[in-house]
Amino acid sequence: MATRRPAPSAYVCSECGWTAAKWAGRCGECQQWGTVVERAAQTGIVRQVSPVAPSAGRAARPITQITTADSPRRSSGVAEFDRVLGGGIVPGAAILLSGEPGVGKSTLLLEVAARAAQSGRRVLYASAEESQAQVRLRAERTNALHDELYLASETDLGTILGHIDQVQPQLVIVDSVQTVASSLIDGAAGQPSQVRDVASTLIRVAKERDLPIILVGHVTKDGQVAGPRMLEHLVDVVCHFEGDRQTALRFVRALKNRFGPTDEVGCFEMTGAGIAEVPDPSQLFLSRGTPEPGTCVAIALEGRRAMPVEVQALTIPTAAPNPRRVVNGLDSARVAMVLAVLERRAGIKTSDQDVYVSTVGGVRFTEPAADLAIAIAVAGSLRNVAVPRTVAAVGELSLAGEVRPVTQAAQRRSEAGRLGYAQVVDDRSGTLRAAIDDVKARGTQRRREDDIPAF
Repeated sequence: MATRRPAPSAYVCSECGWTAAKWAGRCGECQQWGTVVERAAQTGIVRQVSPVAPSAGRAARPITQITTADSPRRSSGVAEFDRVLGGGIVPGAAILLSGEPGVGKSTLLLEVAARAAQSGRRVLYASAEESQAQVRLRAERTNALHDELYLASETDLGTILGHIDQVQPQLVIVDSVQTVASSLIDGAAGQPSQVRDVASTLIRVAKERDLPIILVGHVTKDGQVAGPRMLEHLVDVVCHFEGDRQTALRFVRALKNRFGPTDEVGCFEMTGAGIAEVPDPSQLFLSRGTPEPGTCVAIALEGRRAMPVEVQALTIPTAAPNPRRVVNGLDSARVAMVLAVLERRAGIKTSDQDVYVSTVGGVRFTEPAADLAIAIAVAGSLRNVAVPRTVAAVGELSLAGEVRPVTQAAQRRSEAGRLGYAQVVDDRSGTLRAAIDDVKARGTQRRREDDIPAF
């Protein structure tokens, strides 16, 4: 297409509109001085968009006449995954599942595909990273075989679209979007332009056919979704699958959800037979046996789910100028702050002790609600006494030694009562010293029954 040359500059009178090719001090029409100014020249093609009349079904309507009925959802067959999605999979939804390599994304989605196939829906699982034989071996191990589950091993976008036309599935899973390439875009698979085009094409197919599509996405070293950030804006739901590969516990969190809340968390456990749901994880993060000195139970909040987490502390006297501080599953900076507040505000010296603090079960508990439980556990270890099993602690500590309230405190207390914790030490104690005194009093009351020494 030929480009028009820019028009030459012109001069125009601001009073009467008289124009001239050359500048003049006085207008040649109205004969006024100082009214002639330069007019900006055009520098390129001016594109015009012609208005298109919308159809009757797409016409704008008053917002009060628009129905608010929810889109019909279909269960994925995995209750914990449905919890994160907001109740099920919406037809035409584009879902992005991200996670670190080896955390279990393919295992989870193969389980979702098998459950959906067992419910009578045809599923297409397009694996771009593994061969059909490799996926079949994992399916045999996890008992995920079904005649309605179709498997394809393809890395070309056009071929995957051909499989969709041939199989006519009701659910499509692409594992992963970074390994699929489009022949219309230059560059290797995984480049931003390729990822953007592949995702856009698949999402357009999902919207046109009301076909839900689940895309698997890789993450960077920082834990962010690899590729362009536009990918997260294109999809409807962004879920993150996280967990330590050294432990069996896995969590699925919704980072974005156009059809439901983003504060739900699904809990899973990796087993030898695949991935298993954990509908009630209340016993996963507690030790077994009699209470030992240096332990305290806190109520953590994962999304909308409250669950008990046991904090353990071990202190050993040391003569080293820099005592050791070893932390596992907790925020090391907050643990250091709690130790300083414990020594300064409660009179419990920790500067001559090596302190080891950890959670049970490998769970990460980094929210400020763990502060009070850390302080009580360290105090119990230093004084060689145990906290009764019926006591839980929830509270944030300030540098002034004040116990501050935490988010959703009523829900935490309710969950603690349901699990058998009769006493909850929290911001109602006021200060850290008073909270420790409350544990003393409650420990004294329980000592005769449990034979546990009090603080």
